[in-house]
Amino acid sequence: MRSILMIALVLMTLSLSAQNLPSADVKKLSGQVVNTSTFSNDGKPLVVSFWATWCKPCVKELNAYNDYYMDWKDETGVKIIAVSTDDTRSSGRVAPYVNARGWQFDVFLDENGEFKRAMNVANVPHTFLIDGNGKIVWQHTAYVDGDEHELYDKLLEITEK
Repeated sequence: MRSILMIALVLMTLSLSAQNLPSADVKKLSGQVVNTSTFSNDGKPLVVSFWATWCKPCVKELNAYNDYYMDWKDETGVKIIAVSTDDTRSSGRVAPYVNARGWQFDVFLDENGEFKRAMNVANVPHTFLIDGNGKIVWQHTAYVDGDEHELYDKLLEITEK
């Protein structure tokens, strides 16, 4: 039985990396519900980063992304989406938190964890790079200073093809 479960988990993970984003409802900071299957960037790369207000490495990562975002966007056309995994008890803190930092990318709330589960995210920060065809081509967990340069290199790889 364990073997079957392990094989199923591996196949599910492999299929996730070869498919478009799963369907789950998240909220804009304004409260409007949006389905994640509609996340796209007109044939250009998309970065989806899962984070939480209580996660210091998450905030460092998103601050670093924000520092480079406009340059990356000009060079590659990338769009960054940050998905907060704060639950309903703490999600009210997200908008003031984001506004205080001046992040220039879109931020969504995944209060019930539906999108997080669908993407097999166990820990934050967890970042996905999706190519212009909607396929997940790279993912990264955790954050140390400089990891944003690896993401940038991957962005260049998929936009130069």
